[in-house]
Amino acid sequence: MDLANQEWRMLIDGERVAGGKTREVVSPTTGKAIAAVPEATAADAERALAAARRAQRQWGRLAPLERAHVMRRISSLLRREAETLARLIVDEQGKPIAEARGEAAGAAEFFDYFAEFARRIEGQILPSDVADEQIWIQRVPVGVVVGIIPWNYPAALVSRKVAPAMIAGDTIVLKPHELTPLSALFMAGLFVEAGVPAGVVNIVTGSGAAVGETLVRSPVADLVTMTGSVPTGKKIMAAAADNMKPVSLELGGKAPFIVMPDADLELAVRSAITSRFANCGQVCICNERTFVHADIYDRFLEAFVEGTRALRVGDPHSDKTDVGPKVSRGELEKVERYVAGAVSDGARVVLGGKRPQTAPVDGGNWYLPTILTETRPDMSIMRDEIFGPVVPIARFKSFDEVVGIANDSRYGLSAYIFTNDMGKIMRTVRDIDFGEIYVNRIGPESLQGFHVGYRQSGVGGDDGSAGLEIYLKKKTVYVNYSGRPATSLMPY
Repeated sequence: MDLANQEWRMLIDGERVAGGKTREVVSPTTGKAIAAVPEATAADAERALAAARRAQRQWGRLAPLERAHVMRRISSLLRREAETLARLIVDEQGKPIAEARGEAAGAAEFFDYFAEFARRIEGQILPSDVADEQIWIQRVPVGVVVGIIPWNYPAALVSRKVAPAMIAGDTIVLKPHELTPLSALFMAGLFVEAGVPAGVVNIVTGSGAAVGETLVRSPVADLVTMTGSVPTGKKIMAAAADNMKPVSLELGGKAPFIVMPDADLELAVRSAITSRFANCGQVCICNERTFVHADIYDRFLEAFVEGTRALRVGDPHSDKTDVGPKVSRGELEKVERYVAGAVSDGARVVLGGKRPQTAPVDGGNWYLPTILTETRPDMSIMRDEIFGPVVPIARFKSFDEVVGIANDSRYGLSAYIFTNDMGKIMRTVRDIDFGEIYVNRIGPESLQGFHVGYRQSGVGGDDGSAGLEIYLKKKTVYVNYSGRPATSLMPY
């Protein structure tokens, strides 16, 4: 695809809209502009919301099976265009092509999975306190959804927000991140080709200050679902409060990766490497801090360094590349500040800790896979989300000690433990206060699971039947068929 000569258009009310001003999209690999996309205005955002409101009633009145038919057409088109989408993900986000192909495949899976709920959105029928009456609790569409997504999974997260909204009978206005809008705009064309009715899915591009603020504060929106950073999540929660609208926020993480002395050491090392360095460490559930029992610490560290040193940093378009560039120069410099701060605090760099001496591609945002030792729980590098290819490692002596350190975090998204001791596994499930626990395995999370965080990792969640609940609201109906006035038995 010739990105520079492609005319990128938003999707508003079923029409592809060019807008006025444009914003450049910069390649993480070369540091050069590769496309120009519309810079939406507040008026564009309001027009998209109005279109979503007009379309919602008719879309919500369709049988869920009819909505599912449209969704399956989308998944079919996503599979047809999977390679094009994967290469687009690489161009704008920088993850290696093998990972991008996985993301493109996952984008299609979301639509297939949520289409299965066409026959599974259930209500309840309850007995009444009076004769000849029933109480129905229905699950109905929440209405107009605003979806805001980050840059680390620019295609899969479109599907993660759009698919559950569609099957629930909602309409949606989605804003991709300014750094990575191309995947969403490409998918917009597939939504049109699949026959999604006008206004059901709208995609607007632009800044959070102008477009995002308008979408979140609008009284037209009935739900805001956002994946991104903690500071942005707090702003969204505050802005949404003006109209008392619900929010679902999946925010940052600081996942502890715990290795017990009885663990399968080879599995733990391999998993720790993959969990930290996939997508250049730009994953909310990734291994952000590694804790290894003192009895096996030296052996683990030796194997971990050896395995990490073997990773190939290079052009993400190559099938041979393991680690691509950081998404932006600002993100690269943030990682450098974290490492410099850790060294200043007493940490020791045993691998990496800098940009490569020779860049794989000139102009890219390159940083070598980095391992830090001699870290302490109070260091910033052990408390703040790095979101980059840097692993701080610490040793521990007892299970109770590491559980206390792991839980002492303002984040609470994902945690990992490697052990074959069933007692330790059960205590982990009971005592580790995180929304997702992975035992002897790493992510990604499954579609049928519930991706949920505690504390500042968010409220609400995504995926599975629990995630779908966010896109529905409950309606209680009292149905009296006696022909007589109903008399309440309650003393009020």
